[in-house]
Amino acid sequence: MAFPPSISLPSDPFALKLLPLSRISVPAQITAKIELTQLISLRRSKCSSLKASMGSPGFTQQLNNSKLESLAEVKDGRDDIFNDLKDRFLSFKKDVYMKNPELSESLAKVQVPKFMVIACADSRVCPSSILGFQPGEAFTIRNIANLVPTFESGPTEVNAALEFAVNTLLVENILVIGHSCCGGIRALMGMEDDGTTGYVILVILVPFLSLVNVFEYFHFPCRFIKSWVVNAKNAKVKTKAVASTLDFDSQCKHCEKVSINHTLVNLLSYPWIKEKVEKEELSIHGGYYDFTDCSFEKWTLDYRGTELEENGRIATKDEVFWS
Repeated sequence: MAFPPSISLPSDPFALKLLPLSRISVPAQITAKIELTQLISLRRSKCSSLKASMGSPGFTQQLNNSKLESLAEVKDGRDDIFNDLKDRFLSFKKDVYMKNPELSESLAKVQVPKFMVIACADSRVCPSSILGFQPGEAFTIRNIANLVPTFESGPTEVNAALEFAVNTLLVENILVIGHSCCGGIRALMGMEDDGTTGYVILVILVPFLSLVNVFEYFHFPCRFIKSWVVNAKNAKVKTKAVASTLDFDSQCKHCEKVSINHTLVNLLSYPWIKEKVEKEELSIHGGYYDFTDCSFEKWTLDYRGTELEENGRIATKDEVFWS
């Protein structure tokens, strides 16, 4: 089998490599990290399947028994996970629900949250854990990179939640929370300027009878992520304009914060939000959680000083830093 001309074979025949996409002619460069456990699993899976095809019946039976044992371990692990969730739920019931029955009864009838929170879906940045929101305090929606499409973009679950929170629940504050090491922002910054994305391509080299090398290409199209994160394209443009000399990680960190402000401006494209902000019945805030040092920044959009046209000036006030 002829190898692609730009691929150099690793010295380790079982090496798992992530090739820079520019070297294999795909539209965009994406960085991916492979967990060690995934690597071990892939190695075992490939080696076992190859050996089973050429091994003795006894070896095959041993392999099948090993698979059954592995399935049993997976089932036990799954049970352990849900047993842990059960314990957490019962602790919540005892320590929160039962200790304040009046609140529970009240919430059963109506919710009156002071906040609507728009946060990232990232598992490391749960707003209730970070900011201690209790039941009934925050109407929350989470998505990739804590983005809000403009009103003109059409219906999404985000603007449905906005409409309900602002017009029915009458929240007084909208808080958009971004965070460090955001994968959605990295995807945005890694896209080509025309908005196209490439593929994460994993190349696995598996030796077989020392006669043939089998390359398998796994393609993971990013079209859904791309079509979502482009909602923050203005933040990327502004980041590139002021931080183009920085390394990629630094550009991403800069864009994480710029994107929050552009989301605040996008919120003002909704007529019912803009009207309430003008009447000072609603305040729009940005927040940034850096989980690398456990710090939190908060600021409020200064509506009077913000220019709403594209790439206009975004003014903020009441900045605070907690660490």
